[in-house]
Amino acid sequence: MYKLDLKDRKILYELDLNCRQSNAQIGKKVGLKRDVVAYRIKKLEDEGIIKNYYTTIDTFKLGYRVFRIFINFQYVTSEIKDEIIKYFVDYPNSWVVISKKTEIDLVVVLWVKNDFEFYQFWNRTFDRFGDYFEKYDVSIYCGAIVYKKSFLLPENIEKSDTKLCIIWSGEAAEKIDEIDYKLLNEIAENARIPLIELADKLGLSSQSINYRIKNLVKCGVIKNFRININLSNLDLHHYKVDIFLKDHKQKKSILTYLENKPYLEFMNLTIGWADLEPEFVVKNMDELLHILDEINSKFSGAIKKQSFAVTEKLHKLRCLPELEF
Repeated sequence: MYKLDLKDRKILYELDLNCRQSNAQIGKKVGLKRDVVAYRIKKLEDEGIIKNYYTTIDTFKLGYRVFRIFINFQYVTSEIKDEIIKYFVDYPNSWVVISKKTEIDLVVVLWVKNDFEFYQFWNRTFDRFGDYFEKYDVSIYCGAIVYKKSFLLPENIEKSDTKLCIIWSGEAAEKIDEIDYKLLNEIAENARIPLIELADKLGLSSQSINYRIKNLVKCGVIKNFRININLSNLDLHHYKVDIFLKDHKQKKSILTYLENKPYLEFMNLTIGWADLEPEFVVKNMDELLHILDEINSKFSGAIKKQSFAVTEKLHKLRCLPELEF
């Protein structure tokens, strides 16, 4: 297993704050020359620690709503299960499709333009596969608080500045044109792609591409440019935790408590399912269980139940709905 030193961690941290910044800019912040930064980044890519560079796109700003479906299977063969998963993966507006090793078998996250669009989609889905669903729950996804990857530099965490961005469904939608959408499609999973390459792909000048990116950032459609880290290569693990409250008035206090912890990476904001849905990055399950015990002890009497999900397989993760032009 590749052993990260402090400089590597600082580079990863800076790339996650803005992976489109230059190697020279990163070098000034971490105390290395540009060529050394380039070498280290290439090494981190070759070792599989950096999986890809992605753009955080606020699809609420594009006029979408988000629904989550939690499904438990019954009477399914492996062939039928594969068919159901493929159906959700192939749907152009599916954001996430995940098999779980918990009380839930499959989680699907979808973009829709309105409630009726979801109603129609789910009716079609249930007509086709409903006999194989023992039960299902639907939840509205309202947004997320996204935190810096403080687990990379836990000793340097700035407790007053852990948030990276907030994505929230309550903001007005922005109108973008076809070129903007094609640009978002190019940088969604390749956020570090050079301007010259983008210009060649889209048939525009580098200056025009740069202007469009800056405008998409300014209007809030683009939140930031980040890295996707292979946590297993760092001997780290990701867990989504569901906290069900007995005393709902304690929700804000628990959130404030967790925001100061370096292991917090996301806080999902939802209607339906759990009251709090944080996502943690920890060394192992023992550490996770210790954290859950700490939360329960600190807020004794406020928590009804805590559970956590282990991902069996990520079938799809796409940061933007698929449109045809």
